[in-house]
Amino acid sequence: MKFSVFEYIKQVVINPHKTGAIAPSCEEISDLITDTAQLEKVTTVIELGPGTGVFTEKILNKISSDTVFFALEINPKFVEATKERCPDAIVYNDSAENARIYLEKHGKDSCDCIISALPWAVFGSDLQDKLLHTIFDVLKPGGKLLTLAYVHGLAFPTAQRFKSKLYGMFPNVTKTRTVWSNLPPGFVYCAKKK
Repeated sequence: MKFSVFEYIKQVVINPHKTGAIAPSCEEISDLITDTAQLEKVTTVIELGPGTGVFTEKILNKISSDTVFFALEINPKFVEATKERCPDAIVYNDSAENARIYLEKHGKDSCDCIISALPWAVFGSDLQDKLLHTIFDVLKPGGKLLTLAYVHGLAFPTAQRFKSKLYGMFPNVTKTRTVWSNLPPGFVYCAKKK
């Protein structure tokens, strides 16, 4: 069964505090986040919140065959959709807070890169803190977090709070160009650990 736009919107309505976009990411923003990650240079990648697997598909096409890669998705319907779209992907139905458990399961104690489509602007302050600390903890020195953000979200205090926390935790944060063709328009924060 193909995951329809209707089913995606249904998941947004059912889980408004876990799903931040109203539609899957477009091709252009998927290329932007995965190209910015320079996936050909990494040995371990984690994807947080793959949704229907749009980024997952790009990651699988851009990593080497030796790269350790898995995704964590809290919504079981999205886990099914990602596995359907990307049968070769390893997708765990669990919270991003448990990234370390799965790294260790794969024989790793840290990773080079985390690609995230987590809906930071819908998370409370405590959850933002927990997730950012987990991400910072599992990244190698020099490792990168690339996370999707939406232009309209910048108007929300929760998105401003996330931005402040991100810039406070990571010494080097940059922002890509905006992809206006995405629904909603978005850009990528790239945060590098010292």
